[in-house]
Amino acid sequence: MKKEVNMHLGAHMSIAGGVYNAVLDGQRATCDTIQIFTKSSNQWRAKPLSDDEVERFFTEQKNTGVTVACAHDSYLINLASPDNDMYQKSFEAFGIELERCHTLNVPHLVMHPGSHMGEGEEAGLKKIAGAFNRLFEKDPGNKTIVCLETTAGQGTNLGYRFEQLAQIIDMVEDKSRMGVCLDTCHIFAAGYPIQDEKDYRATMKQFDSILGLDRLKVMHFNDSKKGFGSRVDRHDHIGKGELGLEPFRHIMNDKRLAKIPKILETPKGDELLEDIENLKILRSLVKK
Repeated sequence: MKKEVNMHLGAHMSIAGGVYNAVLDGQRATCDTIQIFTKSSNQWRAKPLSDDEVERFFTEQKNTGVTVACAHDSYLINLASPDNDMYQKSFEAFGIELERCHTLNVPHLVMHPGSHMGEGEEAGLKKIAGAFNRLFEKDPGNKTIVCLETTAGQGTNLGYRFEQLAQIIDMVEDKSRMGVCLDTCHIFAAGYPIQDEKDYRATMKQFDSILGLDRLKVMHFNDSKKGFGSRVDRHDHIGKGELGLEPFRHIMNDKRLAKIPKILETPKGDELLEDIENLKILRSLVKK
């Protein structure tokens, strides 16, 4: 059952059996909008999208009213890798992801910036930006916006400071192709406080001054299994983890963020009951 008010809330949906199934599942889960993978997330190979599948994908969006806010790239991709083979594989795979988003009219492609694998943060950030410059030059007709995701900062992962994302964007020539995805679990784990309203406002002010709120294209709504500043990325259901309900209440009532797609990436079963429950909780936080 669709909600009357579009709060731009949704969840990551599986594309098993065809990309259009993600839209139908999104409707079942009461989503306004969804995130998808455009291909298997843990394989390099991508099965070509058939015309029929693409057409049905568009038709189901029209029929259900469920939009597709973004795709997430494959977890195998590491554009910061110092290993040449790995980097080349990642570069080509990311190019295919961009092409598939273009084919499916998916406006945003969310990606974890990458891991420098001991090569150092500066070298990693430079490598990522260099890849984007080459990719955008190669396919100027593709207007998909790449959304750098804020990370928890596990291991040698980059993107756990707003400054690092700003550095990458700074080195990219076509800045119109660059956006940011803010993940609630990740920034909390990385040491950005958002529970107290005062802290939330300060963190968002920091985001705005370093990156600009106009760069914020997508949000990932996840509670955190691990504590503040833990640098560990473990998602939990809304209000059930270390974050609690307050950060989500602040965001849901922040008028500046009203039109930003807010996507759940929390565990769920085939019935999607967990998504339905999490979305219900989020909708209840909005002050009438």
